Amino acid sequence: MGPVILLLVFVVLVLLAFVEALFHRRNLSSIPIRIHVNGTRGKSSVTRLIAGGLRAGGLVTCAKTTGTLARMILPDASEYPVFRPVGPNVIEQVRIVATAASYGAQAIVVECMALQPHLQWLSESRFLQSTHGIITNVRPDHLEVMGPKEEDVAWALAGTTPVGAILFTAEQKYLPIFEKAVLDRKTRLLAVTPKDVAAVTDEEMEGFPYVEHKENVALALRVCGELGIDRQTALTGMRKAPPDPGAMTVSHIRFFGRQIYFVNAFAANDPESTEQLWNMALNRYAGAEKRIAIFNCRTDRPVRSQQLGQACVRWQPADYYLLIGSGTYFFLKSAISEGMPLRKVLVLEHDSDSDIFEIIVERAGRSALVVGMGNAKGQGLSLARFFQNRGILREALKKEVA
Repeated sequence: MGPVILLLVFVVLVLLAFVEALFHRRNLSSIPIRIHVNGTRGKSSVTRLIAGGLRAGGLVTCAKTTGTLARMILPDASEYPVFRPVGPNVIEQVRIVATAASYGAQAIVVECMALQPHLQWLSESRFLQSTHGIITNVRPDHLEVMGPKEEDVAWALAGTTPVGAILFTAEQKYLPIFEKAVLDRKTRLLAVTPKDVAAVTDEEMEGFPYVEHKENVALALRVCGELGIDRQTALTGMRKAPPDPGAMTVSHIRFFGRQIYFVNAFAANDPESTEQLWNMALNRYAGAEKRIAIFNCRTDRPVRSQQLGQACVRWQPADYYLLIGSGTYFFLKSAISEGMPLRKVLVLEHDSDSDIFEIIVERAGRSALVVGMGNAKGQGLSLARFFQNRGILREALKKEVA
């Protein structure tokens, strides 16, 4: 009887899988516009920007991000956390598509959640079968999975190139790799050029309630434009779209005569992007008396910590480097080996948010620029919230300026 029961169980499981596949195909076919967003940096932001633009254009749109916090975004722009009983798994995309179909979605925008190259391919070819693929950019991140070289990352990301569709990208350096991918999959390539990015004006960017990147906006505008939504309508929707929890924000704090400007750049965690945000913050707050860099480390991302530790020594210097989170040893060892003065480093791996705040205040002088980098998850999120809740409201600052 034992073998017979096992055979029956196997047959039942196969039938259930077959039925699930049929339902998934039906759900996919019910959503005419399917957008799959991949890349190293900016995936969550671009996903939200495109969804906002499509909503403003009158399309019933659902979206799902997997950045700082996984979120399902409904057609009315409300959102809720993605339930993960056993942790992240690419098969959850089936459930996301089913949810979008139940809302009668005309469009779905999904951030790629896979890191392993074969899972990236699986997400596209089996779960989403997108009509519009996006690769934001290529940076040297997750090299332990997609590397060892930056070029290997480009090849891995190219795995989500859709078949017989359109691929958008703002990447320039590795554009030849994507040209080969679209040729193989009979897909059209639309590249966002530096000229397209420059066409996004400072006035257009001022409407965002957080710090957004022109490259992300230009890419989202190109996608919305391809779907027949005019620039102004798309921009209006993008500005109204709720930002990702890890979006770059600035909190201005006045504390007993001190001025502290806290820049939440935790979501950027490859050396190139992180340096760009560091320089952007330095230029914006050039008058700050002290510069304090905070790096939130993760034990499960040792390579990232080593990369940032080696790279930050060559950036414009900070007065202090605060290491928080877990696994700070990897960052510290790499930074010291590259010549970082130990007197500038404070290891605060087990300190609370309030203790870290007090340490910053002690070293802030009359004014300080504090930039959080490395990882948003873990203490990065809680520390950013700590500063945000103590910052001057945006409306109050506007009144003061007026």
